Amino acid sequence: MKKQILIIIAALAGGILLGRILFYSPPAGVEKHDHTADTSKESLWTCAMHPQIRMHEPGKCPICAMDLIPLVQGGPTVDPGAISMTNEAAQLANVLTSVVSRQNPVKELRLYGKVQSDERLIQSQVSYFPGRIEKLFVNFTGEVVRKGQTLALVYSPDLVTAQQELIETAATKASQPSLYEASKEKLRQWKLTDSQIFAIENTGKVQAKMEITSTSGGIVTARLVNNGDYIGQGTVLYQVSDLSSVWVLFDAYESDLPFLNKGDKIDFTIQAIPGSSVSGTIIFIDPVIDPITRVAKVRVEVNNSSGKLKPEMFVTGIVKSRLDQYSNMLVIPRSSVLWTGKRSLVYVRQKGAYPTFKIREIGLGPLLGNSYVVTDGLSDGEEIVTEGAFSVDAAAQLEGKPSMMNHEMRAGGVSEPGENVQNISFKVSGNCEMCKDRIEKVTKSMAGVVSADWNTENKMLKVSFQDDKTDKEKIEQVIADSGHDTELFKASDLAYNKLPECCRYVRSK
Repeated sequence: MKKQILIIIAALAGGILLGRILFYSPPAGVEKHDHTADTSKESLWTCAMHPQIRMHEPGKCPICAMDLIPLVQGGPTVDPGAISMTNEAAQLANVLTSVVSRQNPVKELRLYGKVQSDERLIQSQVSYFPGRIEKLFVNFTGEVVRKGQTLALVYSPDLVTAQQELIETAATKASQPSLYEASKEKLRQWKLTDSQIFAIENTGKVQAKMEITSTSGGIVTARLVNNGDYIGQGTVLYQVSDLSSVWVLFDAYESDLPFLNKGDKIDFTIQAIPGSSVSGTIIFIDPVIDPITRVAKVRVEVNNSSGKLKPEMFVTGIVKSRLDQYSNMLVIPRSSVLWTGKRSLVYVRQKGAYPTFKIREIGLGPLLGNSYVVTDGLSDGEEIVTEGAFSVDAAAQLEGKPSMMNHEMRAGGVSEPGENVQNISFKVSGNCEMCKDRIEKVTKSMAGVVSADWNTENKMLKVSFQDDKTDKEKIEQVIADSGHDTELFKASDLAYNKLPECCRYVRSK
Protein backbone atom coordinates (compact mmCIF):
# COMPACT_ATOMS: atom_id res chain seq x y z
CA MET A 1 0.00 0.00 0.00
CA LYS A 2 2.79 2.43 0.94
CA LYS A 3 4.62 1.59 -2.26
CA GLN A 4 1.60 2.53 -4.37
CA ILE A 5 1.25 5.88 -2.55
CA LEU A 6 4.91 6.78 -3.26
CA ILE A 7 4.46 5.97 -6.94
CA ILE A 8 1.38 8.20 -7.19
CA ILE A 9 3.19 11.12 -5.47
CA ALA A 10 6.20 10.81 -7.82
CA ALA A 11 3.92 10.77 -10.88
CA LEU A 12 2.11 13.93 -9.71
CA ALA A 13 5.39 15.78 -9.08
CA GLY A 14 6.74 14.84 -12.50
CA GLY A 15 3.53 16.00 -14.19
CA ILE A 16 3.64 19.38 -12.42
CA LEU A 17 7.26 19.92 -13.43
CA LEU A 18 6.62 18.98 -17.05
CA GLY A 19 3.65 21.34 -17.26
CA ARG A 20 5.66 24.24 -15.80
CA ILE A 21 8.33 23.74 -18.43
CA LEU A 22 5.90 23.47 -21.34
CA PHE A 23 3.28 26.06 -20.45
CA TYR A 24 4.92 28.57 -18.07
CA SER A 25 5.02 32.21 -19.20
CA PRO A 26 6.59 35.01 -17.16
CA PRO A 27 4.38 37.44 -15.33
CA ALA A 28 3.61 40.87 -16.78
CA GLY A 29 6.52 43.35 -16.59
CA VAL A 30 9.15 40.62 -16.54
CA GLU A 31 11.19 40.38 -19.79
CA LYS A 32 11.75 36.93 -21.12
CA HIS A 33 15.49 36.03 -21.38
CA ASP A 34 16.55 35.11 -24.91
CA HIS A 35 19.25 32.46 -24.69
CA THR A 36 19.70 32.38 -28.45
CA ALA A 37 20.88 36.02 -28.37
CA ASP A 38 23.77 35.08 -26.07
CA THR A 39 24.95 32.23 -28.22
CA SER A 40 24.78 34.26 -31.42
CA LYS A 41 27.47 36.67 -30.23
CA GLU A 42 30.58 34.51 -30.52
CA SER A 43 33.95 35.39 -28.99
CA LEU A 44 36.98 35.72 -31.26
CA TRP A 45 40.55 34.79 -30.35
CA THR A 46 43.73 36.09 -31.96
CA CYS A 47 47.53 35.84 -31.68
CA ALA A 48 49.57 38.70 -30.24
CA MET A 49 52.35 38.06 -32.78
CA HIS A 50 50.09 37.29 -35.77
CA PRO A 51 46.97 39.46 -35.48
CA GLN A 52 45.62 38.17 -38.80
CA ILE A 53 44.72 34.92 -37.03
CA ARG A 54 41.00 34.74 -36.05
CA MET A 55 39.69 31.71 -34.14
CA HIS A 56 36.25 31.06 -32.60
CA GLU A 57 37.70 29.28 -29.56
CA PRO A 58 40.89 29.48 -27.47
CA GLY A 59 43.90 27.43 -28.41
CA LYS A 60 47.33 27.71 -30.00
CA CYS A 61 48.40 29.95 -32.87
CA PRO A 62 48.83 27.78 -35.99
CA ILE A 63 51.91 29.82 -36.98
CA CYS A 64 53.96 30.26 -33.80
CA ALA A 65 52.06 28.03 -31.31
CA MET A 66 51.58 30.88 -28.82
CA ASP A 67 48.45 30.90 -26.67
CA LEU A 68 45.63 32.84 -28.32
CA ILE A 69 44.21 35.88 -26.51
CA PRO A 70 40.62 37.18 -26.62
CA LEU A 71 40.05 39.84 -29.27
CA VAL A 72 38.55 42.99 -27.83
CA GLN A 73 35.53 43.97 -29.90
CA GLY A 74 33.20 46.89 -29.78
CA GLY A 75 34.13 50.13 -28.03
CA PRO A 76 33.65 53.77 -28.81
CA THR A 77 35.06 53.65 -32.37
CA VAL A 78 32.76 55.15 -34.98
CA ASP A 79 35.06 54.93 -38.03
CA PRO A 80 35.68 51.22 -38.77
CA GLY A 81 39.20 52.07 -39.97
CA ALA A 82 40.18 53.92 -36.76
CA ILE A 83 41.48 52.58 -33.47
CA SER A 84 40.07 53.89 -30.19
CA MET A 85 41.72 53.77 -26.80
CA THR A 86 40.57 54.80 -23.37
CA ASN A 87 42.29 57.76 -21.76
CA GLU A 88 43.92 55.42 -19.22
CA ALA A 89 45.27 53.13 -21.98
CA ALA A 90 46.69 56.07 -23.90
CA GLN A 91 48.47 57.31 -20.79
CA LEU A 92 49.88 53.87 -19.99
CA ALA A 93 51.16 53.56 -23.57
CA ASN A 94 52.74 57.03 -23.29
CA VAL A 95 50.90 58.22 -26.40
CA LEU A 96 51.60 61.90 -27.05
CA THR A 97 50.24 64.06 -29.84
CA SER A 98 51.03 67.45 -31.35
CA VAL A 99 49.45 69.78 -33.88
CA VAL A 100 51.07 69.97 -37.31
CA SER A 101 52.35 73.45 -38.22
CA ARG A 102 54.22 75.16 -41.04
CA GLN A 103 57.86 76.17 -40.59
CA ASN A 104 60.86 77.39 -42.52
CA PRO A 105 62.90 74.19 -42.33
CA VAL A 106 66.59 74.15 -41.51
CA LYS A 107 68.56 70.96 -42.13
CA GLU A 108 71.33 70.21 -39.67
CA LEU A 109 74.32 68.35 -41.10
CA ARG A 110 77.06 66.80 -38.97
CA LEU A 111 80.44 66.56 -40.69
CA TYR A 112 83.75 65.10 -39.55
CA GLY A 113 87.16 66.25 -40.67
CA LYS A 114 90.76 67.17 -39.86
CA VAL A 115 92.96 70.24 -39.69
CA GLN A 116 95.44 70.49 -42.57
CA SER A 117 98.15 72.91 -43.65
CA ASP A 118 97.14 75.59 -46.13
CA GLU A 119 98.61 74.26 -49.39
CA ARG A 120 99.22 77.81 -50.59
CA LEU A 121 101.54 78.47 -47.64
CA ILE A 122 103.77 75.40 -48.06
CA GLN A 123 107.22 76.25 -49.45
CA SER A 124 110.05 73.96 -50.56
CA GLN A 125 113.50 75.23 -49.60
CA VAL A 126 115.86 74.19 -52.41
CA SER A 127 119.48 74.53 -53.36
CA TYR A 128 119.99 76.67 -56.46
CA PHE A 129 123.45 75.26 -57.15
CA PRO A 130 125.01 71.79 -56.90
CA GLY A 131 127.48 70.84 -54.21
CA ARG A 132 128.10 69.06 -50.90
CA ILE A 133 126.37 69.95 -47.63
CA GLU A 134 129.01 70.93 -45.10
CA LYS A 135 126.65 71.88 -42.29
CA LEU A 136 122.90 72.02 -41.57
CA PHE A 137 121.66 74.77 -39.29
CA VAL A 138 118.12 73.33 -39.04
CA ASN A 139 118.34 69.76 -37.80
CA PHE A 140 114.82 68.49 -37.04
CA THR A 141 111.22 68.75 -38.18
CA GLY A 142 108.95 71.04 -36.21
CA GLU A 143 111.63 73.71 -35.82
CA VAL A 144 110.50 77.27 -36.42
CA VAL A 145 112.40 79.18 -39.12
CA ARG A 146 112.11 82.79 -40.23
CA LYS A 147 112.51 84.27 -43.65
CA GLY A 148 116.19 84.95 -44.48
CA GLN A 149 117.49 82.51 -41.85
CA THR A 150 120.54 80.42 -42.85
CA LEU A 151 119.48 76.80 -43.44
CA ALA A 152 122.71 75.15 -44.64
CA LEU A 153 126.34 75.71 -45.64
CA VAL A 154 127.25 74.16 -49.02
CA TYR A 155 130.57 73.64 -50.81
CA SER A 156 130.04 73.99 -54.57
CA PRO A 157 132.90 73.66 -57.11
CA ASP A 158 130.64 75.15 -59.80
CA LEU A 159 130.02 78.17 -57.63
CA VAL A 160 133.75 78.56 -57.00
CA THR A 161 134.39 78.56 -60.75
CA ALA A 162 131.64 81.14 -61.32
CA GLN A 163 133.19 83.45 -58.70
CA GLN A 164 136.58 83.20 -60.37
CA GLU A 165 134.98 84.14 -63.68
CA LEU A 166 133.46 87.22 -62.04
CA ILE A 167 136.83 88.33 -60.67
CA GLU A 168 138.52 87.85 -64.06
CA THR A 169 135.82 89.62 -66.06
CA ALA A 170 135.75 92.48 -63.54
CA ALA A 171 139.32 93.31 -64.53
CA THR A 172 138.28 93.59 -68.19
CA LYS A 173 134.82 95.02 -67.77
CA ALA A 174 135.78 98.23 -69.53
CA SER A 175 136.80 96.41 -72.72
CA GLN A 176 134.43 93.42 -72.43
CA PRO A 177 131.38 94.60 -70.51
CA SER A 178 129.13 91.84 -71.90
CA LEU A 179 131.27 89.09 -70.33
CA TYR A 180 131.29 90.92 -67.06
CA GLU A 181 127.50 91.28 -67.01
CA ALA A 182 127.06 87.62 -68.00
CA SER A 183 129.18 86.43 -65.09
CA LYS A 184 127.20 88.57 -62.66
CA GLU A 185 123.87 87.34 -64.07
CA LYS A 186 124.98 83.74 -63.63
CA LEU A 187 125.52 84.33 -59.90
CA ARG A 188 122.18 86.11 -59.65
CA GLN A 189 120.45 83.05 -61.13
CA TRP A 190 122.01 81.02 -58.32
CA LYS A 191 120.26 83.40 -55.91
CA LEU A 192 123.35 85.30 -54.75
CA THR A 193 122.42 88.80 -53.68
CA ASP A 194 123.90 91.95 -55.21
CA SER A 195 125.70 92.65 -51.95
CA GLN A 196 127.35 89.19 -52.06
CA ILE A 197 128.38 89.72 -55.69
CA PHE A 198 129.76 93.17 -54.86
CA ALA A 199 131.79 91.74 -51.96
CA ILE A 200 133.31 89.02 -54.16
CA GLU A 201 134.24 91.55 -56.85
CA ASN A 202 135.79 94.06 -54.43
CA THR A 203 137.72 91.63 -52.25
CA GLY A 204 138.83 89.42 -55.10
CA LYS A 205 138.41 86.42 -52.78
CA VAL A 206 136.45 83.34 -53.68
CA GLN A 207 134.05 81.94 -51.04
CA ALA A 208 134.45 78.17 -51.02
CA LYS A 209 131.33 77.60 -48.90
CA MET A 210 128.07 79.37 -49.61
CA GLU A 211 125.04 79.82 -47.34
CA ILE A 212 121.50 78.77 -48.35
CA THR A 213 118.85 80.96 -46.72
CA SER A 214 115.12 80.43 -46.18
CA THR A 215 112.78 82.13 -48.62
CA SER A 216 109.81 81.95 -46.21
CA GLY A 217 109.03 81.56 -42.53
CA GLY A 218 107.07 78.81 -40.78
CA ILE A 219 107.40 75.33 -39.35
CA VAL A 220 109.72 72.72 -40.83
CA THR A 221 107.43 69.82 -41.75
CA ALA A 222 110.07 67.73 -43.55
CA ARG A 223 113.90 67.53 -43.52
CA LEU A 224 115.07 65.73 -46.64
CA VAL A 225 118.91 65.91 -46.44
CA ASN A 226 121.74 65.22 -43.99
CA ASN A 227 125.22 66.56 -43.42
CA GLY A 228 127.61 65.35 -46.11
CA ASP A 229 124.93 64.71 -48.75
CA TYR A 230 125.74 65.63 -52.35
CA ILE A 231 122.93 67.66 -53.85
CA GLY A 232 122.09 68.85 -57.34
CA GLN A 233 120.64 72.07 -58.57
CA GLY A 234 117.00 72.24 -57.39
CA THR A 235 117.31 69.57 -54.69
CA VAL A 236 114.70 70.10 -51.95
CA LEU A 237 116.32 70.48 -48.54
CA TYR A 238 113.29 71.26 -46.35
CA GLN A 239 109.56 71.79 -46.56
CA VAL A 240 108.32 74.74 -44.53
CA SER A 241 104.65 75.36 -43.72
CA ASP A 242 103.24 78.65 -42.53
CA LEU A 243 100.57 77.68 -39.95
CA SER A 244 99.31 81.19 -39.28
CA SER A 245 96.37 80.17 -41.45
CA VAL A 246 95.14 76.57 -41.79
CA TRP A 247 92.51 74.58 -43.65
CA VAL A 248 89.88 72.41 -42.05
CA LEU A 249 88.82 69.68 -44.48
CA PHE A 250 85.48 67.96 -43.80
CA ASP A 251 84.21 64.74 -45.38
CA ALA A 252 80.82 65.19 -47.06
CA TYR A 253 78.91 62.18 -48.39
CA GLU A 254 76.84 62.26 -51.56
CA SER A 255 73.64 62.63 -49.54
CA ASP A 256 75.08 65.74 -47.82
CA LEU A 257 76.28 67.61 -50.92
CA PRO A 258 72.86 68.91 -52.12
CA PHE A 259 72.54 70.86 -48.86
CA LEU A 260 76.02 72.40 -48.84
CA ASN A 261 76.98 75.62 -50.62
CA LYS A 262 79.93 77.96 -50.72
CA GLY A 263 79.50 80.67 -48.13
CA ASP A 264 77.59 78.49 -45.65
CA LYS A 265 78.58 79.01 -42.04
CA ILE A 266 79.92 76.01 -40.14
CA ASP A 267 80.54 75.71 -36.41
CA PHE A 268 82.98 73.03 -35.33
CA THR A 269 84.57 71.67 -32.19
CA ILE A 270 88.07 70.23 -31.79
CA GLN A 271 88.45 66.90 -30.03
CA ALA A 272 91.88 67.83 -28.66
CA ILE A 273 90.56 71.07 -27.13
CA PRO A 274 87.42 70.26 -25.07
CA GLY A 275 84.95 73.11 -24.83
CA SER A 276 86.34 74.80 -27.92
CA SER A 277 84.05 76.22 -30.57
CA VAL A 278 85.26 77.73 -33.84
CA SER A 279 83.21 79.25 -36.65
CA GLY A 280 84.18 79.37 -40.29
CA THR A 281 82.82 79.71 -43.79
CA ILE A 282 82.87 77.10 -46.54
CA ILE A 283 85.14 78.44 -49.28
CA PHE A 284 85.44 75.37 -51.49
CA ILE A 285 83.59 72.10 -52.18
CA ASP A 286 85.53 69.42 -54.04
CA PRO A 287 83.83 68.81 -57.42
CA VAL A 288 85.07 65.18 -57.50
CA ILE A 289 84.02 62.36 -55.16
CA ASP A 290 86.74 60.01 -53.94
CA PRO A 291 85.99 56.59 -55.52
CA ILE A 292 87.26 54.73 -52.44
CA THR A 293 85.79 56.65 -49.49
CA ARG A 294 82.79 58.03 -51.47
CA VAL A 295 83.21 61.49 -49.95
CA ALA A 296 84.02 64.98 -51.23
CA LYS A 297 86.19 67.40 -49.29
CA VAL A 298 84.63 70.59 -47.93
CA ARG A 299 87.21 73.27 -47.11
CA VAL A 300 87.09 75.95 -44.43
CA GLU A 301 89.88 78.49 -43.98
CA VAL A 302 90.65 79.45 -40.37
CA ASN A 303 93.00 82.05 -38.90
CA ASN A 304 95.51 80.32 -36.63
CA SER A 305 97.66 83.15 -35.37
CA SER A 306 97.44 81.68 -31.85
CA GLY A 307 98.87 78.36 -33.06
CA LYS A 308 96.25 76.25 -31.25
CA LEU A 309 95.15 74.42 -34.39
CA LYS A 310 97.66 71.82 -35.50
CA PRO A 311 97.57 69.67 -38.64
CA GLU A 312 95.83 66.26 -38.27
CA MET A 313 93.61 67.36 -35.35
CA PHE A 314 90.12 65.83 -35.55
CA VAL A 315 87.13 68.19 -35.70
CA THR A 316 83.34 67.81 -35.74
CA GLY A 317 81.31 70.42 -37.60
CA ILE A 318 77.63 71.38 -37.73
CA VAL A 319 76.11 73.11 -40.76
CA LYS A 320 72.59 74.51 -40.58
CA SER A 321 71.37 74.72 -44.15
CA ARG A 322 68.25 76.70 -44.94
CA LEU A 323 65.98 74.84 -47.38
CA ASP A 324 64.41 77.69 -49.32
CA GLN A 325 62.70 75.29 -51.73
CA TYR A 326 60.72 73.87 -48.78
CA SER A 327 59.89 77.22 -47.21
CA ASN A 328 56.62 77.44 -45.25
CA MET A 329 55.94 73.69 -45.43
CA LEU A 330 54.71 71.29 -42.76
CA VAL A 331 57.34 69.80 -40.44
CA ILE A 332 56.71 66.80 -38.16
CA PRO A 333 58.92 65.01 -35.59
CA ARG A 334 60.90 62.01 -36.79
CA SER A 335 59.40 59.86 -34.02
CA SER A 336 55.91 60.18 -35.49
CA VAL A 337 56.73 58.38 -38.75
CA LEU A 338 56.35 54.63 -39.32
CA TRP A 339 58.08 53.09 -42.36
CA THR A 340 57.03 50.03 -44.35
CA GLY A 341 59.24 49.94 -47.41
CA LYS A 342 58.23 52.81 -49.69
CA ARG A 343 55.38 54.00 -47.49
CA SER A 344 55.67 56.56 -44.71
CA LEU A 345 52.77 56.43 -42.26
CA VAL A 346 51.47 58.50 -39.36
CA TYR A 347 48.51 58.20 -37.01
CA VAL A 348 46.13 61.17 -37.12
CA ARG A 349 43.87 61.84 -34.15
CA GLN A 350 40.16 61.95 -34.94
CA LYS A 351 37.62 64.21 -33.27
CA GLY A 352 35.79 62.67 -30.31
CA ALA A 353 35.75 62.19 -26.57
CA TYR A 354 38.05 59.15 -26.68
CA PRO A 355 41.60 59.08 -28.09
CA THR A 356 40.84 57.81 -31.59
CA PHE A 357 43.52 57.50 -34.28
CA LYS A 358 43.53 56.59 -37.96
CA ILE A 359 46.54 55.64 -40.02
CA ARG A 360 47.46 57.76 -43.04
CA GLU A 361 50.11 57.60 -45.72
CA ILE A 362 52.14 60.78 -46.25
CA GLY A 363 54.93 62.04 -48.49
CA LEU A 364 58.23 63.07 -46.90
CA GLY A 365 60.87 65.55 -47.96
CA PRO A 366 64.40 65.81 -46.53
CA LEU A 367 65.34 64.76 -43.00
CA LEU A 368 66.07 67.74 -40.71
CA GLY A 369 67.96 66.07 -37.90
CA ASN A 370 65.06 64.98 -35.66
CA SER A 371 62.21 66.04 -37.97
CA TYR A 372 60.93 65.64 -41.52
CA VAL A 373 59.45 67.97 -44.11
CA VAL A 374 56.00 66.76 -45.23
CA THR A 375 55.27 67.17 -48.94
CA ASP A 376 51.71 65.78 -48.96
CA GLY A 377 49.17 63.83 -46.92
CA LEU A 378 48.70 66.23 -43.99
CA SER A 379 47.03 69.58 -43.48
CA ASP A 380 47.94 72.49 -41.27
CA GLY A 381 46.30 72.15 -37.84
CA GLU A 382 45.83 68.37 -37.83
CA GLU A 383 46.91 66.47 -34.72
CA ILE A 384 49.22 63.47 -35.08
CA VAL A 385 50.83 60.94 -32.73
CA THR A 386 54.40 62.01 -32.04
CA GLU A 387 55.28 59.53 -29.27
CA GLY A 388 53.93 56.01 -28.89
CA ALA A 389 53.04 55.46 -32.56
CA PHE A 390 54.17 51.83 -32.35
CA SER A 391 51.88 51.26 -29.36
CA VAL A 392 48.91 52.62 -31.30
CA ASP A 393 49.86 50.50 -34.31
CA ALA A 394 50.13 47.36 -32.13
CA ALA A 395 46.62 47.98 -30.77
CA ALA A 396 45.34 48.43 -34.34
CA GLN A 397 46.92 45.13 -35.41
CA LEU A 398 45.35 43.23 -32.50
CA GLU A 399 41.92 44.55 -33.43
CA GLY A 400 42.40 43.84 -37.12
CA LYS A 401 42.27 47.51 -38.07
CA PRO A 402 44.39 49.11 -40.85
CA SER A 403 47.97 49.30 -39.62
CA MET A 404 51.51 49.33 -40.95
CA MET A 405 51.27 45.52 -41.42
CA ASN A 406 47.62 45.47 -42.57
CA HIS A 407 47.29 48.56 -44.70
CA GLU A 408 43.79 49.00 -46.14
CA MET A 409 43.76 52.59 -47.33
CA ARG A 410 43.23 52.04 -51.05
CA ALA A 411 39.93 52.29 -52.92
CA GLY A 412 37.58 49.32 -52.44
CA GLY A 413 39.31 48.25 -49.24
CA VAL A 414 41.97 46.30 -51.11
CA SER A 415 45.16 45.88 -49.16
CA GLU A 416 48.34 47.22 -50.76
CA PRO A 417 50.83 44.48 -51.63
CA GLY A 418 53.89 43.97 -49.45
CA GLU A 419 57.10 45.84 -50.17
CA ASN A 420 59.39 42.80 -49.74
CA VAL A 421 61.26 44.44 -46.88
CA GLN A 422 63.96 42.26 -45.32
CA ASN A 423 65.64 42.78 -41.95
CA ILE A 424 69.17 41.48 -41.48
CA SER A 425 72.07 41.91 -39.07
CA PHE A 426 75.76 41.32 -39.67
CA LYS A 427 79.07 42.35 -38.15
CA VAL A 428 80.99 45.39 -39.40
CA SER A 429 84.41 46.34 -38.03
CA GLY A 430 84.87 49.83 -36.60
CA ASN A 431 85.68 51.82 -33.48
CA CYS A 432 83.94 55.12 -32.83
CA GLU A 433 81.05 57.48 -33.57
CA MET A 434 82.80 58.60 -36.78
CA CYS A 435 82.72 54.97 -37.90
CA LYS A 436 79.01 54.76 -37.03
CA ASP A 437 78.24 57.86 -39.07
CA ARG A 438 80.27 56.63 -42.05
CA ILE A 439 78.86 53.07 -42.05
CA GLU A 440 75.23 54.20 -41.72
CA LYS A 441 75.52 56.94 -44.37
CA VAL A 442 77.19 54.63 -46.90
CA THR A 443 74.52 51.98 -46.32
CA LYS A 444 71.58 54.39 -46.52
CA SER A 445 72.93 55.86 -49.77
CA MET A 446 72.12 52.57 -51.53
CA ALA A 447 68.89 52.24 -53.49
CA GLY A 448 66.39 50.07 -51.64
CA VAL A 449 67.85 50.51 -48.14
CA VAL A 450 65.17 51.68 -45.71
CA SER A 451 67.18 52.03 -42.49
CA ALA A 452 70.59 51.22 -41.03
CA ASP A 453 71.82 51.24 -37.43
CA TRP A 454 75.35 50.23 -36.34
CA ASN A 455 76.02 49.42 -32.67
CA THR A 456 79.43 50.66 -31.49
CA GLU A 457 79.56 48.04 -28.70
CA ASN A 458 78.75 44.74 -30.39
CA LYS A 459 79.73 45.99 -33.92
CA MET A 460 76.46 44.67 -35.38
CA LEU A 461 74.73 46.52 -38.22
CA LYS A 462 70.95 46.21 -38.50
CA VAL A 463 69.65 46.90 -42.01
CA SER A 464 66.15 46.99 -43.48
CA PHE A 465 66.02 46.84 -47.28
CA GLN A 466 63.81 45.95 -50.22
CA ASP A 467 65.05 42.65 -51.62
CA ASP A 468 63.87 43.49 -55.13
CA LYS A 469 66.37 46.39 -55.27
CA THR A 470 69.43 45.17 -53.38
CA ASP A 471 70.73 42.30 -51.29
CA LYS A 472 73.03 41.54 -48.38
CA GLU A 473 76.07 40.89 -50.57
CA LYS A 474 75.81 44.26 -52.35
CA ILE A 475 75.36 46.08 -49.04
CA GLU A 476 78.43 44.44 -47.50
CA GLN A 477 80.50 45.19 -50.63
CA VAL A 478 79.68 48.92 -50.47
CA ILE A 479 80.58 49.02 -46.76
CA ALA A 480 83.88 47.24 -47.44
CA ASP A 481 84.66 49.77 -50.20
CA SER A 482 84.40 52.52 -47.56
CA GLY A 483 87.17 50.89 -45.48
CA HIS A 484 85.29 48.64 -43.01
CA ASP A 485 85.59 44.86 -42.97
CA THR A 486 82.33 42.87 -43.03
CA GLU A 487 81.45 39.20 -42.65
CA LEU A 488 81.70 38.58 -46.41
CA PHE A 489 84.27 41.13 -47.60
CA LYS A 490 87.54 42.57 -46.35
CA ALA A 491 88.27 46.22 -47.11
CA SER A 492 91.23 46.94 -49.36
CA ASP A 493 94.40 48.27 -47.76
CA LEU A 494 93.98 51.49 -49.74
CA ALA A 495 90.48 52.08 -48.38
CA TYR A 496 91.49 51.09 -44.83
CA ASN A 497 94.54 53.39 -44.81
CA LYS A 498 92.36 56.36 -45.82
CA LEU A 499 90.37 56.07 -42.59
CA PRO A 500 91.20 58.57 -39.81
CA GLU A 501 93.49 57.26 -37.06
CA CYS A 502 90.65 56.88 -34.54
CA CYS A 503 88.70 54.70 -37.00
CA ARG A 504 91.47 52.19 -37.71
CA TYR A 505 90.30 49.01 -36.01
CA VAL A 506 92.39 45.87 -35.40
CA ARG A 507 92.19 43.77 -38.55
CA SER A 508 92.12 39.99 -38.57
CA LYS A 509 94.74 38.23 -40.65
